[in-house]
Amino acid sequence: MKNRLFPALFATLSLVMNFSTSAQTTLVNPILTGFYPDPSIVKVGPDYYLVNSTFSYFPGLPIMHSKDLKNWKQIGNVIDHPEQMDFMGERLTRGLFAPGISYNKGTFYVTCTDIDHDGNFVVTAKNPAGPWSNPVKIPQVRGIDPSIYFDESTDKAYIIYNSEAPDRKPLYSGHRTIRMYEFDPVNLKVVGEEKQLVNGGVDLSKKPVWIEGPHILKRNGWYYLYAAEGGTSVNHSEVVLRSKDVWGPYVPFEGNPILTQRELPADRKNAITSAGHAQFVEGPDGKWYSIFLAVRPYEGDYYNTGRETFIAPLTWKDDWPMIEHGEKAISYNYPVNYKEIKQKGALPQSGNFAYTMTFDKALDPALLFMRTHDKDSYSLSKKDGLTLKLKPETIMEMGNPSFIGKRQQHLNSIAETELTFTPKSDKEKAGLVILQDESHFYFLCKAKAQDKDVLQLYQSKPQSKELELLTEVPLNAKAGKVGLRIASQGDTYSFYTSTDAENWSLLKDKVDGKFLSTKVSGGFIGCVYGLYATSSGEATTNLASFQFLKYAGDDPMLRR
Repeated sequence: MKNRLFPALFATLSLVMNFSTSAQTTLVNPILTGFYPDPSIVKVGPDYYLVNSTFSYFPGLPIMHSKDLKNWKQIGNVIDHPEQMDFMGERLTRGLFAPGISYNKGTFYVTCTDIDHDGNFVVTAKNPAGPWSNPVKIPQVRGIDPSIYFDESTDKAYIIYNSEAPDRKPLYSGHRTIRMYEFDPVNLKVVGEEKQLVNGGVDLSKKPVWIEGPHILKRNGWYYLYAAEGGTSVNHSEVVLRSKDVWGPYVPFEGNPILTQRELPADRKNAITSAGHAQFVEGPDGKWYSIFLAVRPYEGDYYNTGRETFIAPLTWKDDWPMIEHGEKAISYNYPVNYKEIKQKGALPQSGNFAYTMTFDKALDPALLFMRTHDKDSYSLSKKDGLTLKLKPETIMEMGNPSFIGKRQQHLNSIAETELTFTPKSDKEKAGLVILQDESHFYFLCKAKAQDKDVLQLYQSKPQSKELELLTEVPLNAKAGKVGLRIASQGDTYSFYTSTDAENWSLLKDKVDGKFLSTKVSGGFIGCVYGLYATSSGEATTNLASFQFLKYAGDDPMLRR
């Protein structure tokens, strides 16, 4: 089989700074494709900075930069060295939940929740690209999703968050509150007493669930408290309340929710669902926009690309905000009347695209390790690319295996690499994995069986730390380098191999993709393509080299 899948996309992109001569551009959803959930945004002068959750992947909390809300470049990560934090022993879907980014008087602040260990914390930086400080714990803030609000009219700061039901006695499952402290942004401590601002949600009598991701905004003398409601799935929404005093009482908008898609037909074409967890921001044109999470299922509530970052215009009427009430579907395209500004060296993040990652210099900041960074486990060179040391750890465990991943950003995608590796025992394996979590993945690898080199495809067995062999083929003894390719087509994955980088053989066609969906696996993360090498519990000095990592995505709803 010739290399004909997305042929035009497989060329390495040439990315240059481009200032559009036209004031008309189009915002393309999602603005960050793939596993970029729980977005938070801040505007500083003409610049926008955005941060997302990363759970137990490392580095944590990517910082994206834009000047037009359309083109985004990753400039760093908040948690980027193990001295700050690691997630050893934690499942991939735990770790860091829902960060919030803010700015005041020359300092950037990121708040976040380390869900199982450190609880809520704050880090600071003068430059959003880093370096960021070590985390400072805020033990009085009990809950999740903290964000800091700076009130310019009083020169005071506040930290607002999701917390427990009153007196820790929930009236029903999902009964939560929104609470707030005054905050000292110099000493990074709470001030005074905690106050409850919202009990349950917009209307307690209707038993609203999971009021979370709160933010405060001041406009025209009103303080707006807005938050997600309904849980981060098909019933997700965004609601708003307002008050003349930052401490309340907050009165809900009669037109709530201000963002949801839950009332639309589930079988609509190219559906965008689960919209919520929003933050408002003023655009380059002086108009308002909302950044929020949503998902693109290929069927029902099945999706593998995780929760993605979307944008939509926000309008104000009678001093109340509205994004999309739920009568209309969120659009994949929104025309705006301002100039588009592309950034030099930025990998594409929206629409359909392709690129090749090479490993002769530093790793791209978007690449992911499991739980921590072990700089001694790999090396980079122009000749060999990325060379991984085989570790005894496997991706089925809670440690730090030899694994470096890149997000699956499209329903229809291809990941491809060229591997140089000589296994010394049947325990040693190296190759390409498509992974949802420790219990849900497919592994295409070179290995050894009965003292001969083979190509194998494994599927994880969720109830045990074992692998099921789906297929195995002998490998020509003369073959040094071997090409490995995984292609996703919504609810299926297909696996290919090559020994000459031109002619591809189908190893296994259309295996079950729903096995890798969030609906089947549970949790909050999305699929990741990974370069992976393991000695499966045994000590070894063996190495595996990956020359490059190619990626291409082509989704019909993203074509323009």
